[in-house]
Amino acid sequence: GLVPLGAAGAWGEAAVEHFLRCGRLARRDGAGILWWHAANSRRRAREAATSEVHMIEADVLLRGGKEGNGDPIMAHPPETDSDITLQEWLNVIVNTDKGIKLDFKSLDAVQPSLELLECVKPHLRRPVWLNADILPGPNGSSTAVDAKGFLDTVTSVFPDVTLSLGWTTGWHPDEQNKGYDWMMVKEMAQICSTLSQPVTFPVRAALVRQSMSELCWLIQQSDRYSLTIWTGKQDVYSVEDLLYIRKNCDKSRVYYDILEPQNSEFKKAIGTEC
Repeated sequence: GLVPLGAAGAWGEAAVEHFLRCGRLARRDGAGILWWHAANSRRRAREAATSEVHMIEADVLLRGGKEGNGDPIMAHPPETDSDITLQEWLNVIVNTDKGIKLDFKSLDAVQPSLELLECVKPHLRRPVWLNADILPGPNGSSTAVDAKGFLDTVTSVFPDVTLSLGWTTGWHPDEQNKGYDWMMVKEMAQICSTLSQPVTFPVRAALVRQSMSELCWLIQQSDRYSLTIWTGKQDVYSVEDLLYIRKNCDKSRVYYDILEPQNSEFKKAIGTEC
């Protein structure tokens, strides 16, 4: 039968609620959720599986890239090959207590991936987030994934999933980088207004501070919405930026999938270091 949205063990149960219930989180605070980013190889998937993290993030595309008609594999463009398929990856992760976030770089990988997820669904009683950048965003140059195609495909197969819906972005060290503007957040709000699923909006750490009023407005549009702060390897931003977000938003509705050294500095600053 259909699990009610957000019910215990449902894919749409908020990650903070899930891990609180399982005793793996001390308080209702998204900063306490630990991430493993880009688990796109056998080695990284195995390391992630045995680590202390709550959520494992990985990227899915079809082997051989655009022209390829291969299996879904774990890789981030420009790569078009990997030593691990999505099938193998799910077999590793299913035996853990971790939630997953799968990031789709193209629409063609979605349907075959959903079929594989369907097979393991009974064994995945934890948060499952499916991500795509469906709108052009600040300084973005890559092509967005077709919003309607992505949403229709995913929600028709998995009505109880958590959707992670972002914007294509760019960040350049020597420029004034624009943030998320009103048009971008209003367009996203419009798309999400007809959905019943929980939605998290992945936003780029280096662009968040100047976009605070827009992003706060966006997540206030529904109690189903949250933010997930992520970062590019070369991005320059400060722990103060993260603390600023934390001060201005409901702590239970902001997740931080960020890299070192900021991750440890941020945890130290908020005192969640164990």
